[in-house]
Amino acid sequence: MSEQLQQLATALQSGTLQDIRPLINRLSPAEIADFLESLPPPQRNIAWQLLDNEGDILAEINDEVRSKLLEQMDTDEVVSVVESLETDDVVDILQDLPDDVADEVLQSMDQQDRQRIESVLSYPEDSAGGLMSTEVLTVRADVTLDVVLRYLRMHGDQLNLKDHLIVIDRENNYLGSLSLNALLTSNPWVTVSSVMSEKAQVITVDMSTKEVANLFEDLDLISAPVVDHENKLLGYITIDDVVDVIREEGEHSLMAMAGLNEEEDMFAPVIVSSKRRSLWLGINLLTAFLAAGVISLFEKTLEEVVTLAILMPIVASMGGIAGSQTLTLIIRGIALEQVNKNNSRWLLIKELSVGLLNGLLWAIIIAIATVVWFEQYELGILIAVAIVINMISAAFSGVTIPLILKHFGIDPALAGSVILTTVTDVVGFMAFLGFATLYLL
Repeated sequence: MSEQLQQLATALQSGTLQDIRPLINRLSPAEIADFLESLPPPQRNIAWQLLDNEGDILAEINDEVRSKLLEQMDTDEVVSVVESLETDDVVDILQDLPDDVADEVLQSMDQQDRQRIESVLSYPEDSAGGLMSTEVLTVRADVTLDVVLRYLRMHGDQLNLKDHLIVIDRENNYLGSLSLNALLTSNPWVTVSSVMSEKAQVITVDMSTKEVANLFEDLDLISAPVVDHENKLLGYITIDDVVDVIREEGEHSLMAMAGLNEEEDMFAPVIVSSKRRSLWLGINLLTAFLAAGVISLFEKTLEEVVTLAILMPIVASMGGIAGSQTLTLIIRGIALEQVNKNNSRWLLIKELSVGLLNGLLWAIIIAIATVVWFEQYELGILIAVAIVINMISAAFSGVTIPLILKHFGIDPALAGSVILTTVTDVVGFMAFLGFATLYLL
């Protein structure tokens, strides 16, 4: 795969477009989407013009790149592109269009398709309703399997079969599911009701996408029906949609810790990228001034014992790294819903113990290195004490900061690292320079 992408990139740079079209259209939509995301905008625009099936690719590509590509398309092109897509993919594309263009696209659809799209758009994007597709293949409980099989044979080219068929009654109430295995291996003259499963997992329409992803993971689901609170069937969710949710959650946790958006285009214009990052840099600057303010309190101490300035970064760095390890562990636990009020106390004690043990270990090593380097036993003892204090503080902060942020509805991945760094810097400098002031002067 990487060799194919390299060939495409080389062909684009050399301008041999006749070589690119067959190569790029031979790839799957997901592979083409990855390729487009890896291109600078000028080359991306050229490659986009060579594609034969834009709809499936738009469904796979990240939001920011998709919105830029949609800007280049007129309404008729967008209408043509979305015709063959499933409801959930159409909704994703419409959300990236200006309101007036999205309205035009909706008006161009027939009434049934428009109602389906509008029903999904009415639900929050991060809910099961916003994730589901409404093109559901359903069967009645009172028909025989032979009738179902004949229907599938007649309309097979129009169907998108999953691992089971959904069973409903005449009022569209969800009754259960008919697995394809049961359909193919059971006596064709028995009714659907005799072989269907009434215990299949259902998803309520207001369930969060994170809860949906956890259900699919825990129960090894391939697809699941979505119902309202009156048990009326609304749609279904498939594993490919859930994989997207899991990937986005992972990317969000990673990017948010640097103050970035997971949908950010890697090749966005310089000014746009600068604006996005400047806010985060400004916040970090404020925390840096806070740490500098703590250091300034011990200006006279630093003037008297210059070697303290050499050793200060070691104290702050050790606390920062230890705290980041704990913070990452807790944020992951929160994301997977493994951390709650019942086990947070146990986790805090455990992390404090780890911080103390590692603090003592590395305090001894750093103290010995300091004594060998500067030939001052007092300095070695001081930095050892400061290291232990900062490591314990880092462990405490790494557990409590994300829990407090979550309690107040703030994303721990977004704000946790900044607060943690500030705490470990301030505590580390205060402990090291404070004890130095007391015992060396």
